[in-house]
Amino acid sequence: MKILAVIPAFNEEECLFNTVSELIEECPEVDYIIINDGSTDHTWNVIESYGLNALCLPINTGLASAFKTGMKYAYRNGYDAVVQFDADGQHLPCYIPQMADTMIRKGSDIVIASRFLDGTVKPSGARGLGSRLISLCIKLTTGAVVTDPTSGMRMYSRSLIEAFSKELDFAPEPDIIALVARKRHSVIEIQATMRERQGGQSYLKVANILRYMSRTCLSIIMLRFLR
Repeated sequence: MKILAVIPAFNEEECLFNTVSELIEECPEVDYIIINDGSTDHTWNVIESYGLNALCLPINTGLASAFKTGMKYAYRNGYDAVVQFDADGQHLPCYIPQMADTMIRKGSDIVIASRFLDGTVKPSGARGLGSRLISLCIKLTTGAVVTDPTSGMRMYSRSLIEAFSKELDFAPEPDIIALVARKRHSVIEIQATMRERQGGQSYLKVANILRYMSRTCLSIIMLRFLR
């Protein structure tokens, strides 16, 4: 498979280089593209200094738009799969070959690196509550069991690369997982471990988590009837 890692980056100067270096070292067969999403720190200086592969958006457009930019790049350059990969060092590249192998063997359209698949780690706190509610909404509307719907490490097939490139309402969010599962496409999880963010600050404060949880659950339920 010809695989592209799409790495959205907003103000990730502290850990971007180490993230990309680890990806290159562990998965030299995987290409990557950084989408610098209008960063206001020195992210672009890091990209230029080390000659990293990147596209630069002139303003901050958000994760969905930045990721779709990477999907359009993948579609136009003939990639078979895209792995969504965080710039903050949380994701471990060692799982990418397993995700690709699962996609090939199972014919999956989405492969999710799940923190909770084997049950040894349980979702906790406000984020854990949100994850469990989203999982419940997906199960009620599609019948699919997804243990870690908020995992940011996902691999998408060629058909979904095209959909992300052409459809206006496709975004790398749990409601798209629900939509794909409801249309009887294959969504598979593999067990994975993730680190804490290696630098910078997360936007996921408690208030943002609650808004995200509410909006996502509502979107999944509405999509059940509208799409």
